[in-house]
Amino acid sequence: MHVPDGFIDVPVSVATGVVAAGAVAVSLRGARRELDERTAPLAGLVAAFIFAVQMLNFPVAAGTSGHLLGGALAAVLVGPYTGVLCISVVLLMQGILFADGGLTALGVNITDMGVVTTVVAYVIFRSLVKILPRRRRSVTVSSFVAALVSVPAAALAFTLIYELGGTTEIPIGKVLTAMVGVHVLIGIGEAAITALTVGAVIAVRPDLVYGARGLAAPLKLRVGGELVDATPAAGVAGAGVPVAARPPRSTRKIWAGGLVTALVLAGFVSFYASSSPDGLEKVAADQGIDQKAQQHANADSPLAGYGVKDISDARISGGLAGVIGVGGTVVVGSGIFWAVRRRRTPAQRAGSVAAGGNA
Repeated sequence: MHVPDGFIDVPVSVATGVVAAGAVAVSLRGARRELDERTAPLAGLVAAFIFAVQMLNFPVAAGTSGHLLGGALAAVLVGPYTGVLCISVVLLMQGILFADGGLTALGVNITDMGVVTTVVAYVIFRSLVKILPRRRRSVTVSSFVAALVSVPAAALAFTLIYELGGTTEIPIGKVLTAMVGVHVLIGIGEAAITALTVGAVIAVRPDLVYGARGLAAPLKLRVGGELVDATPAAGVAGAGVPVAARPPRSTRKIWAGGLVTALVLAGFVSFYASSSPDGLEKVAADQGIDQKAQQHANADSPLAGYGVKDISDARISGGLAGVIGVGGTVVVGSGIFWAVRRRRTPAQRAGSVAAGGNA
């Protein structure tokens, strides 16, 4: 759903740019409460993984494909504020390096694909988690529903933006019906990818899933004949002698595994992705929204179109471009998240987990 230049007029593009800038500023501040030295590199990995999976267009209808938006996935894995930043980093890399999504439409894309999807998904996810049984499976189910709803919500948001600043005179009812209709189907694919990814991570390292924080029942210790809660930071040994906190588990293995997965998806599996236009491209062509579409400012980029210029072999060209994109995204994303992280002591990190990530 990358909006190109020329779909939305200048005043509305500027207005959405202001909204996007404000959302990013708020997210930078909020991310400090979600990130620490351990989770900041993982947030960069999430951004790189979303970049890779967005290259995997899947068929949803005759002549139409869809791809992951990623707002729900990012919000559940690393938190809503960090999630907005993850999608913003991905969109920035795609627009600058690969000429995917207009530069003048960057505010539209961040507002629609980054802010709307993440906020809608997280509100639904958090609401469901509160009413479902406090189990890991509830996190997976909630992430599925949140992702499913977030995609047509983004389609609705684009329709509203188009109504305010569309450069072509197309009846808004036709745009709404076409956009929401096809993106409901895309939402099913989004939900499946999100639930599978969240389920895989939570099965291996539930402590690293932001949306799963606070769901585990507290450890009970019997002291003086009574059961008391044991905090993650300290226990009781003998006659009240405190036990040192157990060092946090390393994230290196899951980080390396996730990076390898992203590189394989972008560098190899992407060659087999659907070549059909995605939902927005199809609707734009069918309804005439693209009549005033403009060539991307970076159309001559060496990586434009997710291929490396002057490499004739499509498989090698696309695979190398995907690897470069994943590498660039993980470096830029990790650098940003490392810079904005909040430096915490082990006791503070344990308190954050015990409080469900609200510390």
